Amino acid sequence: MNSTLSFAWFQGDVSGLLQVSFLLGLGLLVLKVAQLYVRRQRLLRDCQSFPGPPAHWLYGNVLEFPVEEELRKMVSLAEKFPCAFPRWFSGFWNLFQVYDPEYIKMILSKRDPKSHDVYKFLVPWIGKGLLVLNGSVWSWHRRLLTPAFHNDILKPYVGLMADSARVMLDKWEKLSYQPRSLEIFEHISLMTLDSLMKSAFSQQSNCQIDRRSNSYIQAVRELAYLLTSRMRNVFRHNDVLYWFSSSGRRARQAAQRAHQYTDQVIQMRRQQLKQEGGLEAISRKRHLDFLDILLCAKTESGETLSDEELRAEVDTFMFEGHDTTASGISWLLYALATHPEHQQKCREEIRGVLGDGTSITWDHLGQLPYTTMCIKEALRLYPPVPSIGRDIKETITFPDGRVLRAGNSVSLHIYALHHNPRVWPDPEVFDPLRFSPENLNLQHAYAFLPFSAGSRNCIGQKFAMNEMKVVLALTLLSFELKPDTTKPPVPISNLVLRSQNGIHLWLKRLH
Repeated sequence: MNSTLSFAWFQGDVSGLLQVSFLLGLGLLVLKVAQLYVRRQRLLRDCQSFPGPPAHWLYGNVLEFPVEEELRKMVSLAEKFPCAFPRWFSGFWNLFQVYDPEYIKMILSKRDPKSHDVYKFLVPWIGKGLLVLNGSVWSWHRRLLTPAFHNDILKPYVGLMADSARVMLDKWEKLSYQPRSLEIFEHISLMTLDSLMKSAFSQQSNCQIDRRSNSYIQAVRELAYLLTSRMRNVFRHNDVLYWFSSSGRRARQAAQRAHQYTDQVIQMRRQQLKQEGGLEAISRKRHLDFLDILLCAKTESGETLSDEELRAEVDTFMFEGHDTTASGISWLLYALATHPEHQQKCREEIRGVLGDGTSITWDHLGQLPYTTMCIKEALRLYPPVPSIGRDIKETITFPDGRVLRAGNSVSLHIYALHHNPRVWPDPEVFDPLRFSPENLNLQHAYAFLPFSAGSRNCIGQKFAMNEMKVVLALTLLSFELKPDTTKPPVPISNLVLRSQNGIHLWLKRLH
């Protein structure tokens, strides 16, 4: 009898617990639905002044932006909706797409933080470095790192960049005899990584010869793909769910491979500093580099970067210093391959300054005005970073009277800005004279932003521009470039501007 009563009480307890759990879960669900409803109503109210393409109440505009069509779609919508429009990634999250120079100027002048809902996904990979930091911590890191990009530091890099470019061009000479076009992006990625290791980290990596270095390149490529896919899909934003997904597992493994590479770089330099007696002793033997300055930088109060902060900055510069530059160089070579008249004018100018190219120095780079104009026009058509994000902390009233309320997030869409016919007449035409001295004064200061602008502009833009000039000069002295018309590139945005099917060129050796 007692056991029967005990079992009945047990059944009653379990049943009660299940009922309470059900009611609690139902209550949380109702609360979440109410939060989403309130959020959606606020977003709809804030979007009233900014018409855009119709969006589904649940999945927004997701189906309208397939990866291979995304950039083309953005350009067409920028023509239809002046200045900005909301792009919905779900019924409850959107990003205002901004592509008007005056709008962008007002946003960048506010020093708003990077968009948390976008950049937080990069943290497991590149940590909290200069790219994702905000506020006073960002200002401190920027001050610490600025000396690493002084002209006196950058000047010796030119010869090292040339050495890396020549290794790549020697490989291309052998491959140019094959009866097929060459996919250049991977070759250029290895070359820019090699150049970065030699200059910013003073290491002879031999990564263009040693195929094991491809693991880092492949890890970066996989991370770029996975993280961009995650940003676009609101159902992958939850960290717990993403952790247990197959994509989350792949992202962790790729980040681990990337970290192994950068950890090795840091460890080798620490040992070198210890063995050679510190920064002063090393400075008597060779140029100081990015990592030297990073390891020894101190604030006025004597603070240095923690190990976590140090690795974040190395991971950040390792990614940005090779991948964005590789994108810029690859698209530059494609642009000149498709415009042979400009390619030849650059080649003639380069020959006039460099001769056969056996020697190239810092001073030579300032004597190539037409080549520089072609580089800038290629960066306009193919910006290495297609968009950047900001969270709006203070309400902004734009010159046309429209108001963007605090609490919204924006994507400053550089690709759409650079292809905006209201900003650039005939934007799809490759015209280097847009950047001639007489035309520069006619441009809006925020019409050309391959390296962003304002206080948070790219700290490494001189480094990147110098490398683009060096590689282009040596390449055009060695080869005539032609596009493979059977494999036209398909531009896609995967953190940096890539081609979905690679960038294929024919190389003709010049004698």
